[in-house]
Amino acid sequence: MASPANLLFLLSDNHARGMSRCYGNPRVHTPNIDALAARGVRFDNAYTASPICCPARAAIATGRYPHTTGYWDNCIVYDGQVRSWMHELRDAGYNVVAFGKLHYRSADDDNGFTREVVPMHIAGAKGDVSMLLRWSGDEPIHYGHWDLYMTKPGVGDSSEYRDFDRVITDQAVEWIRSVGAKSERPWAIFVSYVSPHPPFVVPQRLFDLYAGVDFPLPPLFRPEERPDNPAAVHMRHLLEWHDIRDEARLRIAIRAYHALVTHLDEQIGEVLGALATSGRADDTRVIYSSDHGESVGDHGFFGKGHMYEAAIGVPLIMAGKGLPRGRVVREPVSHVDLYPTICEAAGFSSPATDLDGDSLWRIVDGAARSRPVLAQYHAAAAKDGWFALRKGSLKLIYHPYDAPELYDLDQDPEERNNLLAGGRASDAFAAMESELRRLCDPHEVDRRAKEDQRRKAEYWGGNESILNLDAFVYSPIPKIAV
Repeated sequence: MASPANLLFLLSDNHARGMSRCYGNPRVHTPNIDALAARGVRFDNAYTASPICCPARAAIATGRYPHTTGYWDNCIVYDGQVRSWMHELRDAGYNVVAFGKLHYRSADDDNGFTREVVPMHIAGAKGDVSMLLRWSGDEPIHYGHWDLYMTKPGVGDSSEYRDFDRVITDQAVEWIRSVGAKSERPWAIFVSYVSPHPPFVVPQRLFDLYAGVDFPLPPLFRPEERPDNPAAVHMRHLLEWHDIRDEARLRIAIRAYHALVTHLDEQIGEVLGALATSGRADDTRVIYSSDHGESVGDHGFFGKGHMYEAAIGVPLIMAGKGLPRGRVVREPVSHVDLYPTICEAAGFSSPATDLDGDSLWRIVDGAARSRPVLAQYHAAAAKDGWFALRKGSLKLIYHPYDAPELYDLDQDPEERNNLLAGGRASDAFAAMESELRRLCDPHEVDRRAKEDQRRKAEYWGGNESILNLDAFVYSPIPKIAV
């Protein structure tokens, strides 16, 4: 078991796994994230439990998949009712402080923190309830997303999300210097950014950093290149993803996304710098991850919500006391593994017996792992639930009522070749489907999610009332942070 230490948990929003230099992207500037990986452990196959903010963050907190907790979407969200690693550490005597985006129900709930500083939760403890209407097939088109990705990216002196990141950094740095550096009580701080979530609006200096870079266009962004299943067609329609014809605008979006990732890296660098000068770096462990990825055109998608690697693959790095330097772990792991990992890092085993995850410490030490990793999605624009199962190099994408997909990621990292096309790989599919059903029954989970969403829609006035509400494209920042 790991010896106790303080914890600095850094979380970003929308940072795809392949968008750091240490993860193999030679074009992106991420010196602080790369340095963290060089002095710690990099997990090359880490996955979100669900590629959308709230269920992903609930899974990180609880160590449980959405089908276990019932935190399905951005309306039915974490409310403190399921025990979290934050509760565990606080009850063990830690000072547990959050900074920035949590995207839980409300700061009025006991989310497990000793204190929440400039917390960002779902709007009005309600969220964008229009996605609840997927239960009945009445979900409206989410207008504004195409404009967000294809016309807004570029240069801007200010953006509310980037400005909020600065507030988060300043508050975290001040806490480390004034409290963390002097505290005799063990502490854990959760510093959670909104970047690189769109809008991809960046300062001129960061946009210019990528001048002349020849960005490759994303795989299968052209409609004629990809065989579409009905689930993907339905999602692109409701999220207003048109066929991408303007390659110049797409390249601007890709460039601006890279620049926003660099902005995030700068914020992380300031927090790590404060830790280094506080005198507490030697007795503090650092975790960095993101709630989910970002597509930027991959397979004809923007944002997240689907089960391809661009959306569900996340960076995961651990460094600090007791961790080896420069180690790379290739075993597939999940956000649900962080709860028991954090508890073990604090010097105790979690008393919870119903966790879906396992501590990562044994994998860090070189142990093999046979347990598959699951991701699922039951939110905006999903006609039915999407499921993904990763085991070894194989990845199954399972649609309860549409044709499945199977990929060998060692041979086909861009997921271009569905092994099930033409009736191939039937034995491999049967084995992977059996593994999936050991974890959950996709049809039953889909039914249960929609039933919970039906009840929540009725709570907010029913379908007709929800359809008359004004929608928003992305969550507002807390007013206290403006």
